[in-house]
Amino acid sequence: MKKSQFTEEQIIAILREQEAGVATAEVCRRHGVGSATFYKWKAKFGGLDVSEARRLKGLEDENGRLKLACVQQVARFKSNAWWACRRRLRWPAKRVGVA
Repeated sequence: MKKSQFTEEQIIAILREQEAGVATAEVCRRHGVGSATFYKWKAKFGGLDVSEARRLKGLEDENGRLKLACVQQVARFKSNAWWACRRRLRWPAKRVGVA
């Protein structure tokens, strides 16, 4: 995904500018963003302080790492189960004859 050219602090400052009474079209033109981007930011960061936005970013990063770890663990489990099944089917245990 493309990295944003604006930091969370800048985005929140742009949103505060619009909340102060400047027209949305004027804010978008001044900062060089589209109205769709502005409203996407408003949906995500509207009503947040800078510290809350940083915390949100940290939580999103941690969530991504945890999801990746979970997927890797499930893949490892399925791989081990598959090999265990193949080993049982291919090489059965030898029976010891009773004398």
